[in-house]
Amino acid sequence: MKPVTMYTTMVCPFCTMAKRLLASKGITDIQEIRIDQDPAERDAMMARTGRRTVPQIYIGDTHVGGFDDLSALERAGKLDVLLAD
Repeated sequence: MKPVTMYTTMVCPFCTMAKRLLASKGITDIQEIRIDQDPAERDAMMARTGRRTVPQIYIGDTHVGGFDDLSALERAGKLDVLLAD
């Protein structure tokens, strides 16, 4: 499985749903970057993704987007392929 990195905040329900979806795929080791604990990380996320909202999810080097994007990949049957090594 490719590594997963996710920009999150503590109170984000979409972050929780994204983590649940990934866990259902066997992904339990997520590098979580909490932007609510470090404003510099929020700036870095915005520079890296061009987006302000969380979660922002990377699978390997691929920017997936947010929970809606992750969920759309799952519905289209493309998430498993993206997660595979």
